[in-house]
Amino acid sequence: MTSMSRARVARRIAAGAAYGGGGIGLAGAAAVGLLLAEVQLARRHVGNGSLNHVPSAEGRYGHGYDVPGEPPLRLTMLGDSTAAGQGVHRAGQTPGALLASGLSAVAERPVVLRNVALPGAQSDDLDRQVALTLADPAQVPDVCVIMIGANDVTHRMPPTRSVRHLSSAVRRLRTAGAEVVVATCPDLGTIEPVQQPLRWLARRASRQLAAAQTIGAVEQGGRTVSLGDLLGPEFAANPRELFGPDHYHPSAEGYATAAMAILPTVCATLGLWPAEEERPDASRREGFLPVARAAAEAASEAGTEVTAAMPTGPRGPWALLKRRRRRRVPETSPTPIHTPG
Repeated sequence: MTSMSRARVARRIAAGAAYGGGGIGLAGAAAVGLLLAEVQLARRHVGNGSLNHVPSAEGRYGHGYDVPGEPPLRLTMLGDSTAAGQGVHRAGQTPGALLASGLSAVAERPVVLRNVALPGAQSDDLDRQVALTLADPAQVPDVCVIMIGANDVTHRMPPTRSVRHLSSAVRRLRTAGAEVVVATCPDLGTIEPVQQPLRWLARRASRQLAAAQTIGAVEQGGRTVSLGDLLGPEFAANPRELFGPDHYHPSAEGYATAAMAILPTVCATLGLWPAEEERPDASRREGFLPVARAAAEAASEAGTEVTAAMPTGPRGPWALLKRRRRRRVPETSPTPIHTPG
């Protein structure tokens, strides 16, 4: 599917989400039904073993940056098993811990990490997760990272419904004062036991949803980072290294790769990224595009960020598309205390 075709589909899905429609399909209901069956078989084939336990990474990071009277930054993770960090053994290997450590190092401030993500969650669970996140008005996060979408595809949630739930979550968090970064639907075509032609169908469905998620999130004031191709060529080329022992959830190396793609955008939302990197760089094919086209291009390229720009243009709202350079998450991260604070 071309970028322009994906943009049209994404616009239709996002419009359906906004106006209550529900008839847009992802790659066809029959195809997704086959995909679901294949993925469920793959899950049974590889199993999760002892990795159903998700290590808790909640706590305070960056104790060396404590300054009396200066509050820590607050980071909250929402979403599914990838946001929770399922598939690794140690708390420090989860994406939340990696992002908290990286954010603390860039900001030179402590970061308090909270994780309300639920393994197996679909986008309709975001309502519950947002309620937990905003339960204490005195503890509203500075920034929230949402990683969601894979289970929506495999469980055949209508994409308009999926995007509607995500858009609502972003709107509620932004209204409360939190910045929001959405890591869009990963590429399910990289799951190792899934065979062709279902790999192609999975990739198509994943990218369509990712593009529609981008439109919905950006229109509510969030930023998005594409994980689709990040978990595409790299995971496909190194499935043994970048997927965990269950071959379904990322390994520690896979989560680190994803965290490196997300961290620059998390920092940018808080004004912590170098000012010269905030300007679009034509040499990296960055610039202002209609939001649907930016969403479609982002769905096809790993680590691509989309954020709202001009509210109106010749073809509707416009967005800034950026291809941020990845920077390594600091290898020597402060040890967290696993109590919220």
